[in-house]
Amino acid sequence: MANTYSSLFYHVVFSTKQRTKFIRPEIEQRVWAYLGGVASRQGAKAVQIGGVEDHVHVLLMAPPTVSPAELVRRIKGDSSRWIHEVFPELRNFGWQDGYGVFSVSRSNVPQVVKYIQNQREHHRVQTFQEEYLLFLKKHQVAYDERYLWG
Repeated sequence: MANTYSSLFYHVVFSTKQRTKFIRPEIEQRVWAYLGGVASRQGAKAVQIGGVEDHVHVLLMAPPTVSPAELVRRIKGDSSRWIHEVFPELRNFGWQDGYGVFSVSRSNVPQVVKYIQNQREHHRVQTFQEEYLLFLKKHQVAYDERYLWG
């Protein structure tokens, strides 16, 4: 698109189905790399990916032509298929149905990168559920707790 310029950063957060600890430390780097590859095939750039056994954080720089919903749908769908193929022992693996996506100002990208890099340390003192609720509140996202963890 001629004369179209953008700076769109999204911080995407989603967990494994029922927060099961599927993403063992010995496979996490392969999983993160695959997620980044899926993003790249959609025209996005994975700036930072990380997480722990039961959830992932993905900081994306996205083109204006692809919606956050489409990016997340492809990232979750393609990676789920790949995990089933590459790690047959994870036949029960799945991602949660929903996700959180939060816009990030270019000036805040370094802080979000650092936050994602420190996930293991961060989750020594805070659960995924506590973290996720804080994100929703910080970004003033309305939610119904009855459907939050489904």
